[in-house]
Parts: sequence; C-alpha cells; structure tokens
Amino acid sequence: MKRNEDGILNADLSHAIASMGHTDLIMVVDAGYPIPDDAWRIDLAVTRGVPSLFEVLEAVHGELIPERVLYAEDVPEMNPDMDEFLRELYDGSAADLETIPHEEVLAYGSEAKAIVRTGSLVPWGNVVIQCGTDPKPWFDGENVTMPEEYRRRYEEIYGESP
Repeated sequence: MKRNEDGILNADLSHAIASMGHTDLIMVVDAGYPIPDDAWRIDLAVTRGVPSLFEVLEAVHGELIPERVLYAEDVPEMNPDMDEFLRELYDGSAADLETIPHEEVLAYGSEAKAIVRTGSLVPWGNVVIQCGTDPKPWFDGENVTMPEEYRRRYEEIYGESP
C-alpha cells in the first residue's frame, strides 16, 4: 500500500502521472468523451457521476504539477460552476488557464499521453493538463541561473523570490 493515504490509489492513474514529463499532456474527461482507440485510456467511470470530474481533477492536481490547463471557451458562460472550480483549483499553481474552442479540446485526445474518463455528465467537461516542473529543485545549484519564466513560476508557487 502507498505510504500517502491521501494520494491516488488507482494503479493506472498513479502510473500515468508518474510517467508524465515536462510538456506531456493528460486529459481528464467526462463520460461521453470520444477516446481514440489507440489512447492510453484510464477508465474510472463506475456509474453516472461517479467519480466526478471535479474529484478526479482535485486528485490529479494533488500529484501533478500543471504548467497549462485548457478547457472549452463555452465553459465560463455556459457552465460557470466548472469555470469557478477550475480557477479556484489552479489558483496559485502557476498554471496558465486558457479557454479554447471545444473542437480543439476534443482534438487533444490524439496528443495526450493518457486520457482519464470519469463518470461525470458535465457540459464541456473535458480538461487538458500540460505537465510542468517545479523550478525549486531544478535550479537549486550554486552556479545555475534560473530563467525569468521559471522565476515567475517559482514566485507564484512559493510566494517568494528564489
């Protein structure tokens, strides 16, 4: 059993997150997302709404450093609860939240390293997460210079200058 009982217990999802590298993509999607046949499908759906998109996004966020999060441009107007959830979840994470056309979100399925299917029936409930890095350990050496973009991320994550 994993030491951290608050972490992800699902073996496939835990493996997928551990396999992510900088700029790799993982998608967390609703029950109706058309997952390509050749995709790494992690199907968590049990029944309608179980598990929820929001529960899975929270669990993934607890173990994956996001750099960029993409979701449908329809969400802020047509599903404001989801928009608020995403903004609160990723607030302070240094992740860039972007809305893009729904068709573009769907197209990311062919690029994602893994696609996690939830039981949610949420309008526009498909989220693309681009994996980032934690700048602190990468630029912790004495003779290493931290680029400006990583300084900004460091400050957003840790609330202080490196």
